[in-house]
Amino acid sequence: MYFFLFNLSLTDIGFISITVPNMIVNIQTHSRVISYGGCLTQMSLFLLLGNMDYMLLTVMAYDRFVAICHPLHYQVIMSPRLCGFLVLGSFFLCLLDSHLHNLMILQITSFKHVEISSFFCDPSQLLNLSCSDTFSNNIAKYFLAAIYGLFPLSGIFFSYYKIISSILRIPSSDGKCKAFSTCGSHLEVVGLFLGTASAVYLGSAASHIPQKDVMASVMFTVVTPMLNPFI
Repeated sequence: MYFFLFNLSLTDIGFISITVPNMIVNIQTHSRVISYGGCLTQMSLFLLLGNMDYMLLTVMAYDRFVAICHPLHYQVIMSPRLCGFLVLGSFFLCLLDSHLHNLMILQITSFKHVEISSFFCDPSQLLNLSCSDTFSNNIAKYFLAAIYGLFPLSGIFFSYYKIISSILRIPSSDGKCKAFSTCGSHLEVVGLFLGTASAVYLGSAASHIPQKDVMASVMFTVVTPMLNPFI
């Protein structure tokens, strides 16, 4: 558990360092200009660490599932080798997603003086800057969103379905409280992360209001990673 928490903390530190320092510089200099290469770099790191956060939360759900549903086999199943493999596998999957998004953005002709209603290079807004046909880009975007969004989410739901089923079979109320307290902090982090991320991408797709998009982005990229260590 602490191995995954350590990696989650490192990911959160990197995730928050991508946008906040640049935002502070922009406020101090009253300039919101960013180069094309700088924008691509920021977007790549944002996708890499944002997806890594999500993947680690999924891995931690599996870790809680093994701890509660198979406690006597926990040390054998969650060996150091498997834990390292899960973290490295998550990293390379997120790196692949970041590169695929970069390839889609590189197909877009670069423009000067283009404004986006966010304080960082948001991938969803950058993909809408193309003047050419974006049908293939949209198909690829939704395909990646389905893989990297729905599969980890289904893994979290399945883990907690098994966890709740096991907890309900515990005869003593103290045992149930102890098991629920083990998962409570993880569920809070998952709820914060998925809730704010959904507000940014699903909410902005339904009704595009720049002020609300920026507020939701601040919650997603600044507030949530800051609250994770406290939780």
